[in-house]
Amino acid sequence: MKIGPNLEVLGLSLWLKREKVLILSDLHLGYEEYLHQKGVLLPKAQAQLIRKELQKIFQIIKPTIIIINGDLKHEFGRVLRQEWKEVLQLIDFLQQHCKKLILIRGNHDLILGPIAEKKALKIISEHRVGDTLITHGDKLIKTTAKTIIIGHEHPAITLREKSKVEKFKCFLKGRWNGKTLIVMPSFNPLLEGTDIIKEKLLSPFLKDVSDFEVFVVHAGEMFRLGRVKELKS
Repeated sequence: MKIGPNLEVLGLSLWLKREKVLILSDLHLGYEEYLHQKGVLLPKAQAQLIRKELQKIFQIIKPTIIIINGDLKHEFGRVLRQEWKEVLQLIDFLQQHCKKLILIRGNHDLILGPIAEKKALKIISEHRVGDTLITHGDKLIKTTAKTIIIGHEHPAITLREKSKVEKFKCFLKGRWNGKTLIVMPSFNPLLEGTDIIKEKLLSPFLKDVSDFEVFVVHAGEMFRLGRVKELKS
């Protein structure tokens, strides 16, 4: 499912086909333990579900490089026990399926360093592949790249059919400073995301998304819904 030249959507990930680069965003491992500490009890199943979805992707493609585009873990100011365990396990799993794993720092990754160091990995603010720049999206950057890929926002859209209301994760594609901008949804199945029609957007890249195209992914298929301004009306 193409979303741009040399760029395909695979589930909730992006695939740079020519360079064999797989991009994942906003996994937020440890989210259930964070909720437990807030009094919300959920089964700790997200890491297992994430690996299951990744297995489906690895049956289709064989990446040379895998990029995690920020917010690998959830808790801001510390490393929860669940985060430490699940992040290390996921890194091991991903490294079995690629030659190089790249970690881009997200706003939730302030103290990801000790985990990354244990696996001899560096954390960077951005990574460029040809004319495409991958950065988390919580801070503006300067680049000569023609395409920018961000996460951070967790875009989603709520669709209504009579009395049935359902929220779907989505990709956004538009223009920012003369460049193509693509916004990825969260790869964590528990995080539904920000409704781009009703809720305030957080990323400084997304001051005006009215002309952005919306691509919903559901049941292994991608559907173009039109532009945000058309959906609002």
